[in-house]
Amino acid sequence: MSSPALQDFYARPIDELLADPHWPQMHAALLDALESGAVRAAERGADGRWRANAWVKQAILVGFRRTEIERIDARPAPFFDKSAYAPRAFELGDRVRLVPGGSSVRRGAHLAAGVVVMPPAYVNVGAYVGAGTMIDSHALVGSCAQIGARVHLSAGAQIGGVLEPAGATPVVVEDDAFVGGNTGLYEGVCVRSRAVIASGVVLSASTVVYDLVEQRELRGTRENPLAIPEGAVVVPGSRPVTQSGPLDLWATQRGLHVGCALVVKYRDAKTDAATALESALR
Repeated sequence: MSSPALQDFYARPIDELLADPHWPQMHAALLDALESGAVRAAERGADGRWRANAWVKQAILVGFRRTEIERIDARPAPFFDKSAYAPRAFELGDRVRLVPGGSSVRRGAHLAAGVVVMPPAYVNVGAYVGAGTMIDSHALVGSCAQIGARVHLSAGAQIGGVLEPAGATPVVVEDDAFVGGNTGLYEGVCVRSRAVIASGVVLSASTVVYDLVEQRELRGTRENPLAIPEGAVVVPGSRPVTQSGPLDLWATQRGLHVGCALVVKYRDAKTDAATALESALR
């Protein structure tokens, strides 16, 4: 089924969709389109900005509304979940390396050829993962998150998901980016291509990032989330508490700081060598 036909079907009031007898076959077509990559929860425009496809997220939400919790048989133990989004099954022809050990990919998630999933990891509905990307152990790719090609999501990386509101832009990590261990990307943060997010960095829509190279502050909002520039190398940092009034004096006397993130350089050959994926793993 074509993407326009799906969009026309789902771009209707929720009450109509919940009552439509044709929903089961349209839902099956939606899952196929998401898994093939023909339909995406967000797309990059000609101006470089990522925007949510609200109808896609609404379509996913309808699946939760229209189905009940059912037993889903699996080994070593069954799951109990909404039947609309059972675990996704792969074939050898998909060329996805799903290493044994407890990972799960939900139906409606796209994993391109060459993706490696190390256990345990989880990829949620609506997510898009580009070709050649590594999802390491204990990493999460949240609902509708958009991950580019040849990205490395290190162990413990948490890529937040978002379904509601339908117009909210999900987290985006563009091609060739490196996301270090125990990082957190939330609330629609966009990591541009070839950027490096060092271990322990946590970024949300309103996190302030201090670019030491360009001597500027990078800020975002929920409506226009934070974007990390192409090739930036971001590390954890801190800054003094500077609230006005008595709190400022109290914090200053105690040397208190709050967390922030710092751009300490832009990617070069040395950085490329430090973040290179081990070809032997593939």
